Amino acid sequence: MKESEIESRLRAEAKRMGGMAVKFVSPGLDGVPDRIVLLPGRKIAFVELKAPGKKPRPLQEKRMRQLKNLGFPVYVVDGAEQIGGVLDEICAT
Repeated sequence: MKESEIESRLRAEAKRMGGMAVKFVSPGLDGVPDRIVLLPGRKIAFVELKAPGKKPRPLQEKRMRQLKNLGFPVYVVDGAEQIGGVLDEICAT
């Protein structure tokens, strides 16, 4: 499965739950996660999407650590089967 297919499923599932998974682009700050997931009840998390078996680059790891240190949940998803669990976890926080 391609990363773009996983990304499409994340967007669709977030929308089904009444939320959004918006593209995160930050000019001048490379390595940010691919999506910001916004769910009902003021739930927010950052999600880095990867093709199955792929790992984040060192700069992406750094950005994810920075976001976590600020108190934001950050997830790496490399398979469509992970999406439901990640969204459930975001809702539970």
